[in-house]
Amino acid sequence: MYWILLIIAGLFEVGFASCLGKAKETSGVVSTYWMIGFFVCLSISMILLYKATQVLPIGTAYAVWTGIGAVGTVLVGIFIFKEPATFWRIFFLSTLIASIIGLKFVSSH
Repeated sequence: MYWILLIIAGLFEVGFASCLGKAKETSGVVSTYWMIGFFVCLSISMILLYKATQVLPIGTAYAVWTGIGAVGTVLVGIFIFKEPATFWRIFFLSTLIASIIGLKFVSSH
């Protein structure tokens, strides 16, 4: 249950980072809507992270949360914002994913 909350929190982290990217590309009222999305996603992400850390070790939970956010945000950057998908970006993204999975398996909860 707490791992699921942590994964969802990480996905909302991707959401708030993506909203920042879209807010940067827009102006006026549209930018304001993206900033509202940023604050909503940020709030949900933090609440879920807090709930997950009530049971999961803080070091593991925080590392997994930021890892999910980093991986997801890079993927959004590649697919939505048309950032380059170079060999080295994909290689290091893969090692980050492997590290997140490894932390899950060595966690005591």
